[in-house]
Order: sequence, then C-alpha cells, then structure tokens
Amino acid sequence: MNLRKILLAIAAFGLLVAAARAQNGELALKANDRVTLSIGGIPDSEVAQIRGIYTVSDNGTINLLYIGEVRAAGMKPSSLQRSIEQTYIAREIYTRPTVTVSIDGDAATARMVYVISGCAKNGPVPYSPGMTILKAIGVAGGFTPFAKPSRTKLIRNGTTSEINLKDISADPRRDVPLQPEDQIIVPE
Repeated sequence: MNLRKILLAIAAFGLLVAAARAQNGELALKANDRVTLSIGGIPDSEVAQIRGIYTVSDNGTINLLYIGEVRAAGMKPSSLQRSIEQTYIAREIYTRPTVTVSIDGDAATARMVYVISGCAKNGPVPYSPGMTILKAIGVAGGFTPFAKPSRTKLIRNGTTSEINLKDISADPRRDVPLQPEDQIIVPE
C-alpha cells in the first residue's frame, strides 16, 4: 500500500470520528448560520471547488457545485452531510463522496435563550449544549425577590408550557433541557 492510500485512509477515519463527535449535542441550522463543508472521495481537482465555508441563505439553503440549492435550515449538520452525499450519489455525480459539515464556532455560540422576566438580569442568555432552565436562570442572576417560580412559563416554537421550578429545585433530575430560542417567563 503506497503512502497516498495510507494518508487517504487516515483522513477518512478522521472524518468519521469527527462526524460521530459532531452528532452529540448538535444544533439545527438556521438562516445566516455559517457552516464549514469538507468533502472527500471525489477527484482532487474538484475538492477545492466544493470545500469551504457556506452561509445558510434567508430561504434556508446553501448552493453547492453541480447540485445547486440544498435545504439546510432545520437540519442538524449530520443530517445535512447525509443529504448532500445522497444527492451527489442519486444524481450520479459522485459514487462515494464523504461529506463533513460543522457549524462555524461563532454561529454555535451566537444561539440564545431569552429570560423575559422574574430574574435579576432579564434578556438574552448565550445558549450552550446541555443548558437547562435552572442554569439559564442562574446565568440571568437568579430570581428577583418578587418572582413566582412555581408559575414559570417556557415558550418553545410558539407552544407555552407551565413549569413549577420549585419542584425542580427540590429534584434537579427534573430540570428541563433548553433549546436555542426558548423563552423563559417567571411571573412577578
């Protein structure tokens, strides 16, 4: 086996490991997110034409060589990877492409949850994977003296649910995982 084949095998293994790690705690893409796309398993002369940083358009797509617009908004990077690979294969452009997509670091940290009221510092709180409602309230400075945590509302994708944070404080295993763009309202 020559050196080039060994290096290609190592690179392919690295892409698989990176893809497996990326699937844990992935965020769905949204308009204006920047993603880094790498591709292998295609002619070297075409890698540079596809590899790069793409911005998800306002209509939720990225534009790729030979296949045009690909839906990206609402998809996790690992799903977008599979979609791109399958599209290249289905259109018989490439037989075995290997695609890796990752959210640009700045875009991942730009995700927010919003604490609307009832905390010392109401407003946007930077989202981080694994964030829970109690962690977000802690980042927002904790409850005000007049807050009523037993009647807290969580708004997610237009749906409102009421949560008794006193119960969660007594049993932290019941803490609610948050998603980017969630809104927390603690009545006063």
